[in-house]
Amino acid sequence: MKFVTLLVLPFAAALASTVSFEGCKQKVKESIHGPPHGWYKHAPAPKHHMLELKIALPQPKFPELEQHLWEISDPSHARYGAYLSKQETEALMAPHPETLDIVSEWLALHGLAEEDVIRSSARDWVTIRVPVGLAEEMLDTTYHVYKHAETGESIVRTTSYSLPDILHHHVDLIQPTTMFARFKAFKSTLHWANQAQPAVSYPPGETITGPAGNPVDASCNSTITLSCLKQLYNAESYTTSATNCNKLGLTGYLDQYANNKDLQQFYQAQNPSAYGSNYTLVSINGGKNNQSYEAAGGEANLDTQFGFGLAWPTPGMFYTTAGEPPFIPDVATPNNTNEPYTYWLDYVLSQDDVPQTISTSYGDREQTVPYTYATRVCAGMASLGARGVSLLFSSGDSGVGAGDPTSGQECQTNDGHNVTKFQPTFPASCPYTAANLDQSVTAVGGTVNIPETAVDFSSGGFSNYFARPAYQEAAVSAYLTTLAPGTYEGLYNCTGRAFPDVAAQSVNFSVIYQGQATPVAGTSCASPAFAAFVSMLNDARINAQKAPLGFLNPFLYSAGYNALNDITAGSNPGCGTPGFNATVGWDPVTGYGTPNFEKLKDLVLAMP
Repeated sequence: MKFVTLLVLPFAAALASTVSFEGCKQKVKESIHGPPHGWYKHAPAPKHHMLELKIALPQPKFPELEQHLWEISDPSHARYGAYLSKQETEALMAPHPETLDIVSEWLALHGLAEEDVIRSSARDWVTIRVPVGLAEEMLDTTYHVYKHAETGESIVRTTSYSLPDILHHHVDLIQPTTMFARFKAFKSTLHWANQAQPAVSYPPGETITGPAGNPVDASCNSTITLSCLKQLYNAESYTTSATNCNKLGLTGYLDQYANNKDLQQFYQAQNPSAYGSNYTLVSINGGKNNQSYEAAGGEANLDTQFGFGLAWPTPGMFYTTAGEPPFIPDVATPNNTNEPYTYWLDYVLSQDDVPQTISTSYGDREQTVPYTYATRVCAGMASLGARGVSLLFSSGDSGVGAGDPTSGQECQTNDGHNVTKFQPTFPASCPYTAANLDQSVTAVGGTVNIPETAVDFSSGGFSNYFARPAYQEAAVSAYLTTLAPGTYEGLYNCTGRAFPDVAAQSVNFSVIYQGQATPVAGTSCASPAFAAFVSMLNDARINAQKAPLGFLNPFLYSAGYNALNDITAGSNPGCGTPGFNATVGWDPVTGYGTPNFEKLKDLVLAMP
């Protein structure tokens, strides 16, 4: 994009004559009390540093899209599975024409012509690239460089910005401004190792009983492989198709590269039939594909090896999305400092062909994400759900809080009161509107061992942003009655969207990393694994001439839970507390439990 600094083009002059901004008062659009825990103000932002501002425009027809999503995701509704097309969803996401005109006029007044603007496929997001100095003028604010005390990361942000009052009804939000979320990979560093570890030896043929009553190799209690997951979750006898247009998508951010040499070595060891096969790589926003061993990503390797390995020969798509590079405060850089998630969402929403199942293992504490941004991201996910996509997210690796489970320091609120409160994760806590009639993602918690118990780092709890949906009410209310009166009073929002929804194994996954078998742990293991089984269910439905499952939660909370393995032991400590307990039925550690594929397959094939 070309940035215009001095001259207002004829296009801009013509627009400026339509509506006058003269005399409009600047009014605060969004502000936060201060940077989240761990961030501190380092220095004023260089005026020449370039920002890529993303402007979200209101979607007046979105309530109609909500209604569609509810009906087509409910197995008991006559419209179940009647998904919308890309064009139909975009029509329901589009801003009012007046909004487009007024925002364009405002941009023109600051020297930006139409050719300097990038618009999303539905025209509900506007992207411009401007120096900090102009952004400060447009938003009546001052940007600073903020540093993270633990990681040393630096980002350019502000804690408040303003807009002319006439614009407030035509702009939902502008970022990067007040958002400090890093959307880091959910990987439990306590359980990650870069060196191979010897597996525990078991006598040949020794088995233990899995949750479906079938024999499972005893070695699965120390090392998780593709075979272990298929045994444990009762899917050994099912073979997917490569020719029915079913696809599995996995996401990669923050320079996480899936190493193809490692993938082939993994296939050789765990799924020889897949050896020599590959996936489709999709680069978004300049996302790279560095294939050097040094650049291999533990998260990306884990996702591709277990996600694609389980679902093979179902075609896979791996999205590599650039964003949020390191920023050196005293050096100008042409790169943006945005988080990358909206770039992925914008791209996928603009595509006619989208995988039926997509897994993501990234996120951050909900309170680091401005509420306005969270609702808009969730709206984008709802649009994918309306098109028949099942979205799965890791629930996180911090129990009910963050960092050290014995400490409450990182659990302090960011509203100026600095009180200790459980910290839900986003996007795992995602619904799709403030009204929250529903949720648009399925959150996956973690288990360990056989028999399975909740793993202690499995994040779960209740959103502080979004209310609980009606269909979740019975399951969550039943859980809350098991807590003694006053348990954790004031530490969580008992009326919030509850998560996770389901769970899967998340410890000692044997991943090939830089040529070596390496044990990996975290709910980042659980999400691609569960997503692969969902992809297999979609394969079975498509083969039976039925629609894919789409947004999963209405099915899971109405009937699907009967085909899940209930996890009744374990807890998720954090914030200086023991956290919540796993128990009979739904719980905020493992949701409704882990999959029994054959039972699930029978259920989904019996549905319309």
